[in-house]
Amino acid sequence: MIKPHGGRLVNKEVSGAKRENILEYLKEMPLLKLSRRDLMELENIGVGLYSPLEGFMNEEEYNGVVEEMRLSNGTVWPLPIVLGVSKNKAAALKIGSKIALANQAGKVYGILKLEDKFIPDKEKEAEYVYRTRDRNHPGVAALDRRGEVLLGGELILVNRLTDLPFTSYRHDPIDVRREFRKRGWKQVAAFQTRNPIHRAHEYLQKCALEITDGLFLSPLVGETKSSDIPAKYRIKSYEVVIDKIYPSSRVYLTVFPVAMRYAGPREAVFHALCRKNYGCSHFIVGRDHAGVGNYYGTYDAQLIFDEFAEEEIGITPLKFEYSFYCTKCQGMATAKTCPHDKSYQISLSGTRVRELLRQGERPPVEITRPEVVDVLIEAMIQQEEN
Repeated sequence: MIKPHGGRLVNKEVSGAKRENILEYLKEMPLLKLSRRDLMELENIGVGLYSPLEGFMNEEEYNGVVEEMRLSNGTVWPLPIVLGVSKNKAAALKIGSKIALANQAGKVYGILKLEDKFIPDKEKEAEYVYRTRDRNHPGVAALDRRGEVLLGGELILVNRLTDLPFTSYRHDPIDVRREFRKRGWKQVAAFQTRNPIHRAHEYLQKCALEITDGLFLSPLVGETKSSDIPAKYRIKSYEVVIDKIYPSSRVYLTVFPVAMRYAGPREAVFHALCRKNYGCSHFIVGRDHAGVGNYYGTYDAQLIFDEFAEEEIGITPLKFEYSFYCTKCQGMATAKTCPHDKSYQISLSGTRVRELLRQGERPPVEITRPEVVDVLIEAMIQQEEN
C-alpha cells in the first residue's frame, strides 16, 4: 500500500496513563477557546489526516508553504494549517508554555506546545494561496475573519469530538488503511466532492474503478459556503443510489471532515495528499476542482500537479475533462471520446440545476438520477425555510 505523505502516519492522540497524567495538569495551563473549525483542524492533525504535520505551523513552515508550497524539509504541502487568535489573546501566551485548547463550553480537546507566535501577511497569503485579494472570494473572506496572530507548535490530542454527524461514515486514516488491507486493495482511486452525486460524477468514478481495485468515495462535510448544498443532503444523495450503481465490494465511503478553502489548484493538491494518507494511490481531478466563481482556469487544478516530480506527490492524479451526455453517442462522454458537436451534448452546472429546482423544474434524467433530484428538492425546501 502507498505510504503516507512524509513516510509515516502521524498520531498525536494520547490514551491511558499518559492521557490521565496530562489531564491532571490542565488547571495549570492557560485556556484558549477555539471555533468548531479550529477544533476539527486539531483533530485532523492528531489522527494523521494532515501527515506529516504534527501541529499548527510556525512562521518558517507557514512562509515556506505560502511562497513555495513546501515545508522546511522540502516536503510538498500547499495550504497553511494555522491557528489564528487576537492580538490580546496572543500577548497573554508565553513561548514555551503549554496551552489547553477547548471548545466554547470549556471542554479541553488538545494541548498546544507553543513554539512560535507571529503576525502573517494576509494580503500575501491571499495572493499566493487564492490567486486573488478579492474579498468576495470565500477563502479570502475567511482569511480576513481569522485572528491577526498565528500560534505555532506541536499538538497533543486528548479528547475527540463526539457530537458530529455521519458517525457511521467517520473513519480515521489508520482505520481506512486497515479496511483497504482487509479487502486486498492496493490500487485505490479517491473521489472528493462537496456536491451531491450526478451522472458526470458516476462516469468519472466508474472510469477510475475500471483501472483500480476499489473506489474511495470521500464527500467533504466540513464548513462550506451557504449556497452549497448542505452536507446532510450530499451524503443522502449517495445513500439513495450507491447500492444501485456500484458493486458494494469495490466501494468504500468515508466523510472528509475538512472545511473548504475554495483555493482551486492548491486545494486540489491538498485534497490529494489527504487521500494519500488514507491509503489511496489515485486521485480523481475533474473540471475546476475546489474552484469558485471565475477565479481559476477550467483545468488549473490539473496543471498544478505538473509542477512537482511524481515522487514528491506520490499519489497519481487522474485528470478528466469536462463530461456530458451525448444524445448521439447515447451515453456519457468527454471531448476525448465524443466526436459530435455541442448541439448533441446535455450538461448543466450545479448552479443551473439549483435554478431549475427553484423554478419547480426537474433536471434531465441524463444529468441527475430521479432519486437524487428528490433529495435536492428536499434540500432546496430546507434552505428556503431557513
